[in-house]
Amino acid sequence: MSGHGAAQVMTATKSGALSGRAEVPGDKSISHRALIFGAMAVGETKITGLLEGQDVLDTAAAMRAFGAEVVQHGPGAWSVHGVGVGGFREPENVIDCGNSGTGVRLIMGCMATTAMTATFTGDASLRKRPMGRVTDPLALFGTQAYGRKGGRLPMAVVGAVNPVPVRYTLPVASAQVKSAVLLAGLNVPGQTVVVEPEATRDHTERMLVGFGAQLTVEKTAEGNVITLTGQPELRPQVVAVPRDPSSAAFPVCAALIVEGSDIFVPGVSQNLTRNGIYITLVEMGADITFENPREEGGEPVADLRVKFSALKGIEVPPERAPSMIDEYPVLAVVAANATGKTVMRGIKELRVKESDRIDAMARGLEACGVTVEEDEDTLIVHGMGAGGVPGGATCATHIDHRIAMSFMVAGMASKAPITIDDASPIATSFPLFEGLMTGLGAVLTKG
Repeated sequence: MSGHGAAQVMTATKSGALSGRAEVPGDKSISHRALIFGAMAVGETKITGLLEGQDVLDTAAAMRAFGAEVVQHGPGAWSVHGVGVGGFREPENVIDCGNSGTGVRLIMGCMATTAMTATFTGDASLRKRPMGRVTDPLALFGTQAYGRKGGRLPMAVVGAVNPVPVRYTLPVASAQVKSAVLLAGLNVPGQTVVVEPEATRDHTERMLVGFGAQLTVEKTAEGNVITLTGQPELRPQVVAVPRDPSSAAFPVCAALIVEGSDIFVPGVSQNLTRNGIYITLVEMGADITFENPREEGGEPVADLRVKFSALKGIEVPPERAPSMIDEYPVLAVVAANATGKTVMRGIKELRVKESDRIDAMARGLEACGVTVEEDEDTLIVHGMGAGGVPGGATCATHIDHRIAMSFMVAGMASKAPITIDDASPIATSFPLFEGLMTGLGAVLTKG
């Protein structure tokens, strides 16, 4: 059961051709960061296109708890009156980050070098996720964290009184950890350095520069060396949030596997650290046209025209994983509808997401009649060709929005309907999913 509502059974039935315009919501990663950076700036930041999923709403509530004034003016239109770097007040109550690993880890970072204590919790899924990957580097600044066994929520974080700058090399490719360290470094004198051997999504770096921080990125033999000069006065901005490439992947993938489909998806972010799924789909034979490339809100975007395609299995390069880590569940569904096998390696990070996504997809696909292989770091899907997936199963979502939406996409093309045990987590990132997909022609039923 989701921490934000009762379990909601949903079933997807084989669909006719999908068609029309898919207006996907704003980018979740950028929405979180717009609220957080707005709260750390001095003055009023105005945001348009903000994703109003539960994850982002929880971050907005957290910024209010730390003293910022956060106001919604209309659909997607928000303002944040910030308190400045180091200006957070100690929250009076526990900060509930719901289902959002991004939210809790970034918020821990931005308060970690201010002399205060904040206690964090989340839903049942988030309370299972390890926080040590963030609290360990934050401890280098002088921050202390006290949580449940295994470094899990609920957790009290005690900000460093006299923080010192650090140099930290990421042991795993994680934009969340990188961002938490950089956010902590904002309130520290001197230079904080993060070294990432593999490039991860760079929204934090782009937005820091946009808000007036002094930050450089140098490509070296070690990887990207990111240097941040601490204690800037961040300037408020006007932030136009582009549409989320992770959310767009669901209608895009559905159109690719439902025969006769032809859809248009406007204004999707094409940030090079986020577009791995689209590169992979094209390599599989997807008919995707990238129209009207442009820049919005400091991010590259394009309109996508997507048509049903005869797809073939491929081996996805493991070095591509950081740019598409959230899209492997729906890619596994596409792979099941391709000809031949698709090999996904270098994806062990999926085991510590909202659920163990490798296991969740493997068990669900097996229940739907698809042959899969897996190890700790790999998922291999043996494709059954267009419309070849038998379906007919009920799949567990494990309180994970991407697992839920992936199996709903699978059911739109399978021979027999596919049911999920709980659709309520979808609201954390894509509250309009059901309406958008049915508007394109999908057949989704509740209960």
